[in-house]
Amino acid sequence: MARVTAAARRYAQAVFQLALEKNEIDRWAADLEAITDLATRPELLSLLGNPKIPLAEKQRVIREVRPDLASLAFNLVSLLIVKGRLTIAGQIECQYMAMVDAHRGIERAEVVTAVPLDEDDKAKLKERLEAMTGKQVLLTARVEPSILGGLITRIGDRLIDGSTLTNLLTLKRRLSGEAG
Repeated sequence: MARVTAAARRYAQAVFQLALEKNEIDRWAADLEAITDLATRPELLSLLGNPKIPLAEKQRVIREVRPDLASLAFNLVSLLIVKGRLTIAGQIECQYMAMVDAHRGIERAEVVTAVPLDEDDKAKLKERLEAMTGKQVLLTARVEPSILGGLITRIGDRLIDGSTLTNLLTLKRRLSGEAG
């Protein structure tokens, strides 16, 4: 996803505070997912971004397409349309979910390996990451043969690169630096 804008962070923070106050964290998560869905449909985005179409007509279309949206989420969509910011809906959702995870003590981690991990290895890695962070870890694994071996782990804003490829490139730089 593109770099998160300051506006997306502000909207997400406001929605998160509202969700906490009203004890509707999961409801808002679902509504933000629905809003992101609206913002990723090219035909809808074209219509909703057209300044020649009155807001009332745009709101009618939104109600037709997403009748399940809560009234406050509907108001958020309307505000994003008026401000010309519907395209940042995905960023808002992403930031909101990060706040929900932090609130619940959850850390998301992605591990990249050259070969698939078996369930036992995933469980062991998850335990080590939970011990390291002191939080519950939701682990996703991805295979990328180009790293040759080892693993790369991204957890929060930390990157732990223990890949064979990186180790070989580091060794190459050291050897060429020492040779010159």
